[in-house]
Amino acid sequence: MNSLKDTFVLSNGVKIPCVGFGTWKIPGDETVVNAVKEAIKAGYRHVDTAAIYFNEEGVGQAIKECGVPRSEIFVTSKLWNSEQGYESTLAAFDATMERLGLDYLDLYLIHWPMAKDFKDSWQTAVCETWRAFEKLYKDGRIRAIGVSNFLENHFEVLLDCCEIVPMVNQIEIHPGYNKADTVQYCHSQGIVVEAWSPLGQGKCMDNPVLKSIAAKYGKSSAQVTLRWLLQRDILPLPRSINPLHIAENADIFSFELSDEDMGRISAISAYGRLGGDPNEARF
Repeated sequence: MNSLKDTFVLSNGVKIPCVGFGTWKIPGDETVVNAVKEAIKAGYRHVDTAAIYFNEEGVGQAIKECGVPRSEIFVTSKLWNSEQGYESTLAAFDATMERLGLDYLDLYLIHWPMAKDFKDSWQTAVCETWRAFEKLYKDGRIRAIGVSNFLENHFEVLLDCCEIVPMVNQIEIHPGYNKADTVQYCHSQGIVVEAWSPLGQGKCMDNPVLKSIAAKYGKSSAQVTLRWLLQRDILPLPRSINPLHIAENADIFSFELSDEDMGRISAISAYGRLGGDPNEARF
């Protein structure tokens, strides 16, 4: 990978830019519009949103106003938990597309495998949801389909009922929570792994190991972390509204971490999961 325009190739041949711009917790007003425009200006060609972020309208506005052709920007959104099920998924997708104001979506993800509304029947709900995803994909409304926060036990259920294997799995990964087993499993299935919260919500950026490695390469802890993910064939989704940080997070192609430093980062164990547990249906 040499630039933000370089890509991973999904199992169906669709190319996905190797770093995405995350929009979680960015307000759905001019804040997200400006942040996405700034990211595209900095070279990002991959933007990630979700229905539950309540900023799809702003993301769509930024894409339309940024001056870069729509065909050059890869857009992802996600189905929220309460909308799982066949008919409800189809309706939720229509609502997402109306908010985005786009003619097609590049990637659509099931946001979580287990939802509170389907605590005792999540297996059936996920399979019915995926059946709707497959229809939307076959109808040409989505270029690729995938999941988010799925662990191996969730894939066991989905792979038994699916016709099309998910092309992407977006999960929490950062130093101190590297999810090596899940990453290896997904790669063995031809599934591209994306990392949400790749900087550990900022909590691990002052880690002494990261700071030491960053100083060695003349980079920031954030840049070193994003490079660590890329060298593991994981697609990071950093988020910021600060133009300087947006640009800094894009500047990760001028150096390469040694095997020793990759191992030092992978051995960090001070943190752990910072987000929700995919095996608990609490929301």
